[in-house]
Amino acid sequence: MYGFVNTIITEINNTAIIEFYHPKSNSLPSSLLKKLETEILKAGDDESIKSILIRSNGDRAFCAGASFDELISISDEKDGEEFFNGFANLINAIRKVPKFVIGEVQGKAVGGGVGLACAFDYSFATENASVKLSELSIGIGPFVIAPAVERKIGISALSELSIDAKNWKSAQWAKEKGMFYNVSESKLEMQKLSSDLLNSLSEYNLGSILEMKKVLWKDCEDWDTLLSENAKISGKLVLSDFTKNKLKEFKK
Repeated sequence: MYGFVNTIITEINNTAIIEFYHPKSNSLPSSLLKKLETEILKAGDDESIKSILIRSNGDRAFCAGASFDELISISDEKDGEEFFNGFANLINAIRKVPKFVIGEVQGKAVGGGVGLACAFDYSFATENASVKLSELSIGIGPFVIAPAVERKIGISALSELSIDAKNWKSAQWAKEKGMFYNVSESKLEMQKLSSDLLNSLSEYNLGSILEMKKVLWKDCEDWDTLLSENAKISGKLVLSDFTKNKLKEFKK
């Protein structure tokens, strides 16, 4: 009922495969956010693991972002800040872990799901992986994930995606902007390409990977503070009557 996060270690290419699931379009309540963060950091500390692969269960939705049920239940700014810090901590875990984090985006991504896709060091997708940042349409904004999205696709594409909050952008659009590095016709084809890359990464030197990771995430050292401060903004806005009413409408 509440979803799960499972980790499998593959001996073929020394990869930690972290898979998450929630019955409501793979949305992410606090419990799953924390579990994902924990599993990523755990894999990062395991010297036998060369790479981390993150994917969601099912075919239709990669991640619907924040759990609407939990957003509706937020009653004060402290609870709101704590919830949005779950996304901040997840993104920072991906940033800090000394391994490449590869993502498989097999379906639609909304809000925090887009932030997750942008945080991956390398993202594969299928043609069904449309993306949307719907936050402004419900009275909040993509403040916590915005640095990760901007880092990956630039300020212009972030503006387009954020302001046009009610419309989907295609997987091809996301590829052209740099969010995805490959868009496959099917999930099977995507997984084949992902597996090929993971096999190659298993032959790389972990020391080199760590140093390259530092290069890729240069100038992001302040994100522990930045994303936490942005979580306060979202935590406050989610309490507005406008947002509460919009969330109830969406839930219906």
